[in-house]
Amino acid sequence: MNNIIFIVMDSCRYDSFMAAATPNIDRLGEAQKRYSYASWTAPSHYAFTMGMMPHSSPKNVYASEVYKEDYIQWKARTGGEAVEFKDFLPELSLPRVLSKVGYRTVAKVSMPVLNKYTPISKHFDEYKLMANHNDFAGMIEEMEFPEDEPHYYFLNLGETHYPYMLSAENLPHVSGVHGVLKAMGNDAEVATNTAQSFDPALMKRLHEQQVRCVEYVDGLIGTLMAKAPPNTWFIVTADHGELFGEEGYFGHGPVMHEKCFEVPFVEGIPV
Repeated sequence: MNNIIFIVMDSCRYDSFMAAATPNIDRLGEAQKRYSYASWTAPSHYAFTMGMMPHSSPKNVYASEVYKEDYIQWKARTGGEAVEFKDFLPELSLPRVLSKVGYRTVAKVSMPVLNKYTPISKHFDEYKLMANHNDFAGMIEEMEFPEDEPHYYFLNLGETHYPYMLSAENLPHVSGVHGVLKAMGNDAEVATNTAQSFDPALMKRLHEQQVRCVEYVDGLIGTLMAKAPPNTWFIVTADHGELFGEEGYFGHGPVMHEKCFEVPFVEGIPV
């Protein structure tokens, strides 16, 4: 069976990825523009735990055909193993199905909204929220590939998420759901998330920094490719996109804009 490494670059929008130099990810094949099922982290990752990838949005087909094709791909990803699609029911859990065919399933995540107490952690053999928001390098150090037990690694990377590995100095404080709930009752904390912070020069700087973060991640993916066995299947994508001031939007979540849903997608065994 193939080892499988599923890498989610949190918040990485498609055009940021395409603007970056990614010689290591390019070894997997040509990246596609796909579309996330959700505009923010938690529901998008829930779709991933169901075994569903960002979709290509084909026209003139029934949705059932798209889902069917998506699930069939798990045969190739596992190396032709007899994945029983009925085993996805009733839980609709990819980690559970992979465990049944002999995988050890391990998740390492960066976003607190994905912590081990959430439903997304269910059915993984190991599940860890990294202590550092930007610790893809630490994830790689912890990963092991024993010859007698194929592994499925699910990695959520914070490097491409706001503040894009920048110092918090002179940046607006932007909280996700996890941070908002922690700050509820603190009016001063909540009030910092205002449109007055959306300076065009800052938005441009942040977008350019996300591109650099993709390049940083690509370098580490090269390190991981060197560490992983030759039969390792890589999936590299994002959970959603990001807005950098376009049409008055910033960030993601309660945003209905195409840039919030456009994500890169590439998979395969490195050549």
